[in-house]
Amino acid sequence: MSSPTAQRLGVVPSVFAVEHLPHATFPEDDEWIALVRAPEGLTVVRETWPTGSGERWIGLYGGATAHGLDAPGMLAAVVSPLAEASIPVFVASTFHADLVLVPEHRAREAVEVLERAGHRVDAKNLG
Repeated sequence: MSSPTAQRLGVVPSVFAVEHLPHATFPEDDEWIALVRAPEGLTVVRETWPTGSGERWIGLYGGATAHGLDAPGMLAAVVSPLAEASIPVFVASTFHADLVLVPEHRAREAVEVLERAGHRVDAKNLG
């Protein structure tokens, strides 16, 4: 029997960058995926080119197992095994699911860790 928090995740076909803009309240363009405004500035998640510089992130999205805000443990079920494997994450949550970003150079390892934890990962978009 599978865990109620086991999820079907897909690898998002885009590559992402996570930026901190300490003095901005809104980005100058509309090329962003997610924004978080906090006292220390603005955090921006945006698509980047596969040849872009800086740290690049691969997205794992649980849209196939969409859940409401009242479903406890869904995000923890994904990030806990990654934390145990010392894989960093950056998370942007939607109303129905979570976008979990992992460093590009650890993406295959992250997929293996999640599958061992009982999740199903469609990794066809993993280069």
